[in-house]
Amino acid sequence: MPGPKDLDPSSSPRALLGSELRHAREKAGLSQEELGQRLFVSGSFIGQLEAGTRRMQPEYARLLDEVLGTGGFFLRNCGAANKSKYHEDFAEAAEAEAQATAIREYTPLLIPGLLQTPTYTWAVNRAYDPMAPQETIEQWVEGLMERTRLLDHPTKPLLWVVLDEAALRRETGGREAMAEVLLRIADLMRRSRVIVQVLPFSAGAHAAMQGALKLMEFEDAPPLVYFEGVGTGRLEDAPATVAQLRFKFDLLVASALSRDKSLALIEALAQDYAHEEHL
Repeated sequence: MPGPKDLDPSSSPRALLGSELRHAREKAGLSQEELGQRLFVSGSFIGQLEAGTRRMQPEYARLLDEVLGTGGFFLRNCGAANKSKYHEDFAEAAEAEAQATAIREYTPLLIPGLLQTPTYTWAVNRAYDPMAPQETIEQWVEGLMERTRLLDHPTKPLLWVVLDEAALRRETGGREAMAEVLLRIADLMRRSRVIVQVLPFSAGAHAAMQGALKLMEFEDAPPLVYFEGVGTGRLEDAPATVAQLRFKFDLLVASALSRDKSLALIEALAQDYAHEEHL
């Protein structure tokens, strides 16, 4: 029996691929858990593929075609569905972020992407790759600025960020750039668009001293946690891992300054950066 037609590239390839996977799985009479067992992955992973929050890699596409008898459909189309305008290290997480209903994030050393400004983003990316052509840096900055438009919606997604004090004091892009990005954060806070709390140096040891963490929740797919390192990143859906990281985030919130005190500190630092820039 012939498989489904190839995806229309003018549509949303990831969403269509997920829809076709759900259709093929149900036609085969398999639950997400049962299909996951045949691919040696979790049922929640299958759910995320169907919801379009996870990329379908070629090795899984090949197995899906074998198990579901789809005549090579998924392998032929996974490449088109995986094309991304984001830097490869962060592409899958950025695409999942765009579909999240809630994002909780802790960053120890830099302002997280959704809160950044173009000048700050430029400085981060130039430091990330000093040899990259200017056009490449411009593309990365443009991609991230497009991500920040998620916050144009008045309420979705919920964004709750715990910022380490070090991220506020690490001068990135110059003092003017720091004043600009901190004022953007303050504006979003004052408009009740984001929740931001500062984890002060005075908090001492805390639950996430080993690095950043990011948790994402979705309307029709299981939650994900994103781990990021230098030049690498990975998504994980194991319920125990997600629960453990959510607990760590809750501990960070408990150790952080209140929202009012955080706002006061952010605005004070923004004024300091702006004032000293013009001395």
